[in-house]
Amino acid sequence: MLRIVVPLTALALAACQPSGDNGASAAGQAAGGTASTAADIDATPLPPGLVPLPGMEGVAPEITEIVTVIMQTTAGDLRIQVYPQAAPNAAQRFVELVQSGFYDDTPVSRVVPGFVAQFGVNWRQPHSIWRQRNFDDDPTLFALERGTLAFAKAGPNTNSTQVFINYTENNRLADPQYNFTAFAEVADGMDVVDSFVQVGDPSGGLDQGRLWQDGGAYLESLQTKPTMIVSAKVL
Repeated sequence: MLRIVVPLTALALAACQPSGDNGASAAGQAAGGTASTAADIDATPLPPGLVPLPGMEGVAPEITEIVTVIMQTTAGDLRIQVYPQAAPNAAQRFVELVQSGFYDDTPVSRVVPGFVAQFGVNWRQPHSIWRQRNFDDDPTLFALERGTLAFAKAGPNTNSTQVFINYTENNRLADPQYNFTAFAEVADGMDVVDSFVQVGDPSGGLDQGRLWQDGGAYLESLQTKPTMIVSAKVL
């Protein structure tokens, strides 16, 4: 059920989700924290951190291009490095969504400690139209290590807006039956990701149908508020 997608949301990811004490880390419990701030984040790109999946060392392309995104959240700020050569379709869509303001003022809607944190629902106009704009899968060539990002989906070629950050190594999601593809990584701020608030169902997070229908009213009704993405900008 990756609500890792909502579509995955209830599909693929769910099948790969860890059980028992695998999800018992301290991640996602503090609402605020004193992690990094925008002023703390060095905009100088780090060397690419993605590594090929086992067996893909001779197939995975060399990464020489980096697009840096600064994401401000109510828990602190992240520096995300996007690698177009790792997954061209996913990287292009993520950058387009950031540039359009899609992720601004949206919740981290699913936090499963020891597994993933997921975001990417914007019910407002004109952003909601992106929900129906699916794009094709990229080849899965790089490991889904802690801190890497991949798009959530409900099946082949159904990627659209929702993205998850891996809390741990999730290479099983690269299996052909799931085919989740790493396209970026959190280069600075994984301590912030670890502090994202867990809300809603422990496995599924917030009700995505309600988020897409009227997210503002739904969030207002919640006793425990999710971590919010304040803004995301391409440097």
